[in-house]
Amino acid sequence: MTRFRYSRWDGTQVGFDLDADSLLDEMTDDLLYHGDLHAALRRMMQQGFRDRQGRDVAGLREMLERLRERRREQLDRYDLGGVYEEIAQRLDEIVEQEREGIDRRVDDARRSGDRRREELLEDLARERREQLDRLPPDLAGRVGELQRYDWMDDAARRRFEELMEELRKQLLDSMFNQLHQGMSQMSPEELARMKDMLAELNHMLGQRERGEEPDFEGFMQRYGDFFPGNPQSLDELLEQMARSMAQMQQLLNSMTPEQRAQLQELANALLDDMDLRWQVDQLAQNLRNAFPQMGWGQRMPFRGDEPMPLGQLGSVLDQLGDIDALENLLRNATNPGQLAEVDLDQVRDLLGDDAARSLEQLARLARELEEAGLIEQREGRMELTPKGIRRIGQRALGDLFRRLLQDRSGRHEIERSGAGHERSDEHKPYEFGDPFHLDVGRTLRNAIARQGAGTPVHVRPGDFEIERTEQLTRSATVLMLDVSLSMEMRGRFLAAKKVAMALHALISTQFPRDYLGMVSFGRVAREVRPERLPEATWDFEWGTNMQHAMLLARRLLSKQTGRKQIIMITDGEPTAHIENGEAWFDYPPSPRTIELTLREVQRCTKDGIRINTFMLEDNYYLREFVERMMRMNRGRAFFTTPETLGDYVLVDFLEERRQQRRAG
Repeated sequence: MTRFRYSRWDGTQVGFDLDADSLLDEMTDDLLYHGDLHAALRRMMQQGFRDRQGRDVAGLREMLERLRERRREQLDRYDLGGVYEEIAQRLDEIVEQEREGIDRRVDDARRSGDRRREELLEDLARERREQLDRLPPDLAGRVGELQRYDWMDDAARRRFEELMEELRKQLLDSMFNQLHQGMSQMSPEELARMKDMLAELNHMLGQRERGEEPDFEGFMQRYGDFFPGNPQSLDELLEQMARSMAQMQQLLNSMTPEQRAQLQELANALLDDMDLRWQVDQLAQNLRNAFPQMGWGQRMPFRGDEPMPLGQLGSVLDQLGDIDALENLLRNATNPGQLAEVDLDQVRDLLGDDAARSLEQLARLARELEEAGLIEQREGRMELTPKGIRRIGQRALGDLFRRLLQDRSGRHEIERSGAGHERSDEHKPYEFGDPFHLDVGRTLRNAIARQGAGTPVHVRPGDFEIERTEQLTRSATVLMLDVSLSMEMRGRFLAAKKVAMALHALISTQFPRDYLGMVSFGRVAREVRPERLPEATWDFEWGTNMQHAMLLARRLLSKQTGRKQIIMITDGEPTAHIENGEAWFDYPPSPRTIELTLREVQRCTKDGIRINTFMLEDNYYLREFVERMMRMNRGRAFFTTPETLGDYVLVDFLEERRQQRRAG
């Protein structure tokens, strides 16, 4: 059982950051404009938003830019030449210590008084000094010569051996920066164990390529301590290794040919264990073949002036790799659920606490909307639920009514009672001619109040009380919404679609017995089911086919009773029609298109369907056509703008309903 703890509010607690209704409101315009819930969620992820506390939730676009800036900072900071400068400096110090040790050994021999010993040491010292003088200028050559050099000073020899061991481990650590604790923490025995691990890893790669099933579980039991990421499959483990080695290769690609050759020779000199070097080379080749998409040929263009020691290569490459991996994940995220895979601790390290909080909230977008019942998964797609559609419609309706109330012109609440059959929960004394819907309880109470207590109760006509009834009228409306390309190009589509959503919300909540059908029309017309209205978008072809739209609207209204009307929202005269089953487009409008459209108007008029037209354009040709249509149909025409369209439609619809009730 889930348990919850509550504490008394002291004024300092912060409420929930996300609110499903607010999230839906935030994305409503985008959703209505493009008609795609997935795209609206994706754009919200990209752009970010404000939470209920008024704090900015950074979008993926901002985070990607910050990641790129973080990468630029690293590349602008370091100079790859530093890999060699520190090593060369330490070698110079060790060589100088050896020279001092040679001089000290010769001085000791001279002070001993042993002439033979003195001669031998002077000859040996001369030979060693000549070897040191002949050391190659390049770093790899110096390391190779000093590895073969017979040291005279024990302290210098120990320092050189320690340096070689440190460099060897740092080099391996740079190649495998995903390994546990880094190679610098390994003893010779652990390095030998690592060599066995690499050999077994190469063997498993061969098995995988041949289609055999490697013993991954056994491998992890033996060598799992090498991998702090705790990979759950061989593919995941290999991907970690490939990323590390690809980063090292990218580093090599970024060096000058001379720097690259020096590092390669240095690696050959340091990895004097032929078996270990072969296993590393073999693994690199196998991983390159298995993961060619890792960017092995890319470069890391370091351009700073701060020397980067070899010991820091692993951490720098690791950080750049984390930046690349996070950037790739964020760039390819197409829905909020994919963001749940992000390591928030890593985001916190790279971009800070605010970015981690923002990413956590972005990942919860779809879940919050789904848990609130506003969206749901249907056959692998996220779609609005009926509750979500109502919420959008109610928001659009509320926005329109708030504007209407500013000048009071939208106050069309009508109270009328009279003969009918719907009870209104109100009562009145009976009068001659009223329907005899007797309220027995109130009638008996009136009789008892008149005669007092006792039985029998004598009821008189003056005691009768009846229930009022509401005069019912029913309206059937089809909204014809122009979705031609000009509606989008002239910035009128969103306003028209909001009106459609508001009208749907008004009728479904305030006039539930009324019928509302919807037809969209561009080059051709289509019926739009209410549950699909948020997905409706503009037609990507030219054409305003009123004839086809009126035909569909007339068919929908033929199945309905009550007063019938068409509300048409458009921005142009008819430029398309259906003939012989095909859509014909012509601009300027052809006489044939006008003729067939007016013929459909005539059929609507004959069926008692009134056509009210709301025009978002005022030109001579449109006005002339609409006036002809109105003379035939006796409907009304309104020339309006996207900003005032909703005011006109709602006021006209409510006025029409009021007139119907008065007529009833």
